[in-house]
Amino acid sequence: MEAFLSSTLAVAIAEIGDKTQLLTLFLVARFPAQRMAIIFGILIATLVNHGVSAWFGAWLVEWIPENWVPWIIGLSFIAVGLWVLVPDKDDEEESGSLKYGAFIATCILFFIAEIGDKTQIATVILAARYEDALLAVVAGTTLGMLLANVPVAWFGGWLMQKIPLHWVRWSACGLFVLLGALSLTQV
Repeated sequence: MEAFLSSTLAVAIAEIGDKTQLLTLFLVARFPAQRMAIIFGILIATLVNHGVSAWFGAWLVEWIPENWVPWIIGLSFIAVGLWVLVPDKDDEEESGSLKYGAFIATCILFFIAEIGDKTQIATVILAARYEDALLAVVAGTTLGMLLANVPVAWFGGWLMQKIPLHWVRWSACGLFVLLGALSLTQV
């Protein structure tokens, strides 16, 4: 349960103001009548991306000397926390995938947007931290992604104007630094 809740909270907060929310706004503007297809596309893309990331994190921890793991995990959480403070650049979306409809376009664009993103890196770290609870990590990070993006799909522009992004970034930074500090206490 700790792995699930930590993963959900970390990703939900880290995703606020992230490029995937901008991507969600873009997709809803392009396919306004297909919100559910967009939401299911987010779900599938996130499950696949974060599933592979969690597996990689658990695999990676098997090859690292055991006494290094808490240090690497703790310092990685802190690094991701500081990374959260850096606003995302508005990446150019791959318009060629839009011709396949809302669901396929969302799957492709979200999967690509998550490659190397903070939440993908966080998923690798969370999986390394909770290596015995990979399904809980993937379920948590996926739920966190949905908690951050589904409201944008439904309430988009209005919601983005009401949330102070600087406050959200500092909250996410604090959460990741706290997770890092807790991991370092296991040293």
